[in-house]
Amino acid sequence: MITVGIVGGTGYTGVELLRLLVAHPGVELRVITSRSEAGMPVSDLFPNLRGHTELAFSVPDIDTLGGCDVVFFATPNGIAMQMVPELLEKGCRVIDLAADFRIQDIPEWEKWYGMTHACPASVVDAVYGLPEVNRAEIEKAHLVANPGCYPTAAQLGYLPLIENGLADVSSLIADCKSGVSGAGRGASVGALLAECSESMKAYAVPGHRHLPEIRQGLERAASQPVGLTFVPHLAPMIRGIHATLYARVVDRSVDIQSLYEQRYANEPFVDVLPAGSHAETRSVKGSNICRIAVHRPQDGDIVVVLSVIDNLVKGAAGQAVQNMNIMFGLEESQGLESIALLP
Repeated sequence: MITVGIVGGTGYTGVELLRLLVAHPGVELRVITSRSEAGMPVSDLFPNLRGHTELAFSVPDIDTLGGCDVVFFATPNGIAMQMVPELLEKGCRVIDLAADFRIQDIPEWEKWYGMTHACPASVVDAVYGLPEVNRAEIEKAHLVANPGCYPTAAQLGYLPLIENGLADVSSLIADCKSGVSGAGRGASVGALLAECSESMKAYAVPGHRHLPEIRQGLERAASQPVGLTFVPHLAPMIRGIHATLYARVVDRSVDIQSLYEQRYANEPFVDVLPAGSHAETRSVKGSNICRIAVHRPQDGDIVVVLSVIDNLVKGAAGQAVQNMNIMFGLEESQGLESIALLP
């Protein structure tokens, strides 16, 4: 059994990790931390877990966490980097669901996240945890930077075009919508029901923190600089991301549908829909699946890719568990077989 600790278990990502890990047949969940809720039984805060765990929240302790095989950080940005070096020294493996280790360019990270990085040396050793790209590296990793939600949907949607040199990468457009849970569980006016229900808005149009992460992944695939316009939107739903991705193709003769089907044929968590389909966020709610539909309107040179995920699962906790499975040689889909919820 893999012994597991979670740092920061009271947010939406934390409870999603708990939901997946308490049912995982290869996991023994040993510790779940929260400074604000220390001593409270987990099931008192999250009644959906009643009968599934007897753990109580505790204050983070390096020695206790360091005794686990793997520790997940479901914490705000800037927390994991304070503790990761000590955990790695103790032989513990780490999966960070925040952004502390995602961007390799430290000055770029510091510009977007507004703080000085506490352990830049660890960033060099971190593996970006997008299994569909870095599976072999993840297997050997001691520190995995779990991708963000928007970056997961956008990269999976664009990769087949870019890897094959078919997209004009100078002018990519990612028009993305997210459910309100993407803002986290902390109280904020913008996430109130009366503020976000029956309304949709764009935000962070001048620049969003996920922009450099998406661009980094696409530039690695393209082996050249990428021009990307990324506009996120807040949609009146709890879960889900819908990424509508635009790219101009340089060769109209290529069968784009077949290209996507072949690229993801052996990927357990990417589903390329039949030609003419329209991907829906409700089709992935609660699952670790990314569903993709590909269109070329009027048979022109613009390809429109629709990529949908559950932002809390494939966009966060589910992908983290997928990475854990790969790191420890388990079946990649173990503990992640849940079928999406309808309605």
